[in-house]
Amino acid sequence: MKPFAMDQSKNPPALNGLDRLLRRFGRSAYMVAVLLMYALVSTALGLALAPALWAWAQVHPGLQRLPGVLPWVAQGIVLAVCFFIFGLTLLVVVPLYNWLLPTRVKPFKGGYYTLHAVPWFLHNGLFYLVRYTFLPFVTLTPFGVWFLKAMGMKVGRHAFINTEYISDPQLITIGDDAALGGSVRLCAHYGGAGNLVIAPVTVGNRATLGLACCVMGDVVIGDDATILPESVVLPGSRVGAGETWGGVPARRIEREDMARIKAEIRGLPETTR
Repeated sequence: MKPFAMDQSKNPPALNGLDRLLRRFGRSAYMVAVLLMYALVSTALGLALAPALWAWAQVHPGLQRLPGVLPWVAQGIVLAVCFFIFGLTLLVVVPLYNWLLPTRVKPFKGGYYTLHAVPWFLHNGLFYLVRYTFLPFVTLTPFGVWFLKAMGMKVGRHAFINTEYISDPQLITIGDDAALGGSVRLCAHYGGAGNLVIAPVTVGNRATLGLACCVMGDVVIGDDATILPESVVLPGSRVGAGETWGGVPARRIEREDMARIKAEIRGLPETTR
């Protein structure tokens, strides 16, 4: 069996000796990085759990003295409250880690196993800790918007963000009065053939992203534009102001075609020209 090797032809020059080492032993380095990430997020989880555990310790002894089944009911309610204490604390702890650690993500194109990708790896690892635990409970609340901003996402005034399926928030800009429907997927990266591309995503003012559409890295959506539900906006797309895009992959839909589609949906006869 041939030793593992990656195509380095599209990589920028190595930054230093550590970068050369990462490229040479990519998979081994990745395994070590994952284990270190687990250790790191364990400390974040522990810090977030501490206030909840303290609250439980203060209340739990008194609950045991309640009559009948009341101790079980009361313990269940208090545990639920402790869960929310933990979650709200996690919303503060993770951005603090993100600020203290080298997580300043920059646009990049090259191999997965390089020193350039480390800030991206750290940033998303921390963000996913909240995305897969507590973020669904605060989506569409001021707590959720605050957390996205604290993680570096640029969110305009009155933006409506009804999704937690976000990656790379530091490289995402959402304009004023933009509307992101339920389960919209936003990620400022894509990859393939052993290469990773990290590129910003911009959603303009008053733009509308329909239910469960997917917007990938290196995409600009103009002001007042509309992305139809379930559409996939591929990397490099430039959606003009006021345009409507839809499909897989998403393409521009002319105004006349959109009017005809709406008429068909409503069961109206086709308008004669």
